[in-house]
Amino acid sequence: MSSARERTYDVVVLGAGSTGENVADVVVKGGLSAVLVESELVGGECSYWACMPSKALLRGTEVLTEARAVDGAKQAVTGEQDVAATLARRDSFTHGWDDSSQVDWVQGAGIDLVRGTGRLAGERAVVVTDADGNGTRLTARVAVAVCTGSVGKLPPVDGLADVDPWGPREATSAKEAPARLLILGGGYVGCEMATAWQALGSQVTLLQRGDRLLPRSEPQAGEAVTEALRAAGVDVRFGVGVTAARREGTEVVLTAGDEEYRGDEVLVAIGRAARTTDIGLDTVGLEPGEYLPVDDTLQVDGLPWLYGVGDANGRQLLTHMGKYQARQAAAAIVARSRGEQVDGAAWSPTAATADATATPSVVFTMPQVASVGRTAADAREAGLPHRVVEYPIGSVAGASLFADGYTGTAVAVVDTEREVLLGVTFIGPGVAELLHAATIAVVGEVPIARLWHAVPAYPTMSEIWLRLLETWRDGD
Repeated sequence: MSSARERTYDVVVLGAGSTGENVADVVVKGGLSAVLVESELVGGECSYWACMPSKALLRGTEVLTEARAVDGAKQAVTGEQDVAATLARRDSFTHGWDDSSQVDWVQGAGIDLVRGTGRLAGERAVVVTDADGNGTRLTARVAVAVCTGSVGKLPPVDGLADVDPWGPREATSAKEAPARLLILGGGYVGCEMATAWQALGSQVTLLQRGDRLLPRSEPQAGEAVTEALRAAGVDVRFGVGVTAARREGTEVVLTAGDEEYRGDEVLVAIGRAARTTDIGLDTVGLEPGEYLPVDDTLQVDGLPWLYGVGDANGRQLLTHMGKYQARQAAAAIVARSRGEQVDGAAWSPTAATADATATPSVVFTMPQVASVGRTAADAREAGLPHRVVEYPIGSVAGASLFADGYTGTAVAVVDTEREVLLGVTFIGPGVAELLHAATIAVVGEVPIARLWHAVPAYPTMSEIWLRLLETWRDGD
């Protein structure tokens, strides 16, 4: 470290992704000073390598699929997707991987920014080293928030690290479609990227160790996505345990038992790990590389000045949940700075209660999978009295107008004692925008008896709510 500077703020935020930005924004609006520390791009994973570019890659395929499902419109679709234009549109959402506009927002919000690699250096202290080796010591009067996110896991497969595999970042930022793409993992990333790159010209082979895709979702979701991927030309294989990888020239070869799978690139999408390996956790008695243990106010256990927010705590690895946690954590930081009592009570302004039982998510495959709350398997595991109600979305007038031969399924998990929704899953084209109504119903624990009075407009797909309620009633 060639030189050192010192600065003091109320709150120091490690990581300037969407989670860190929200922590800093809320505490500044609460009257505290804040600084963001970032070694890469301000805006983080979501803006440049995850949510925005991945959905931009998928949107053209979605539009074309929907148009081809409506007679009269499908006759107008006389060409194929322009891959170069799709990639250029993707690049426009990442601003060419330039974060200038986000830096402008940070400055306009009254938040300071220090570029470089930040590491904890004991209680309430962070040392930032820039690209030239210069150091800045930041001291927090009130709190340090760790918002460093997560990274893709690399399984212990012999030779895999040596074949230069893609992670999610490479999959969303690739400049062209590989002729043959192998994908390890059938979760959100694997299914979305299989959908995207197959449509953009790759021959995709998706290898899943387990027996179904989207294993944390309702089984109907994995079945529908498997059928759609195979119909699109993706080679979906189950029960495949890859044991070795090698390069033969430019070709990637994966070995699984007696089988070999060959491609030009391999995407590893088997999950994520905490990005906490080299941020100085050992200086405050925590284990490097582990998720931060936090309470519902996102305060780290035993360290009242330290907060772990977003993917770094492992509670819910989703952008919108990281931002939700950021709002709750920042509210707790501000309240505690004023000497107010913060107890983390469920659904309070300072608790991330929705992490446990009311997390919404959308898988942007074709069909989409939109869900919130508990699945039937979750309810069984928790020992909750419940009943599963299922209805074909295609039987609703709005769905039949949306697409000819619309196929989809709605699944509701109902608490049979309290008669409230534990969880809801929609599977089908265009269902993402149905999700927030379900989220409100689950978070608000709206009684089934009251939901009867929430009248869906006709003819919309939201009429699926009425059909689910009728199915619940008729099954009693």
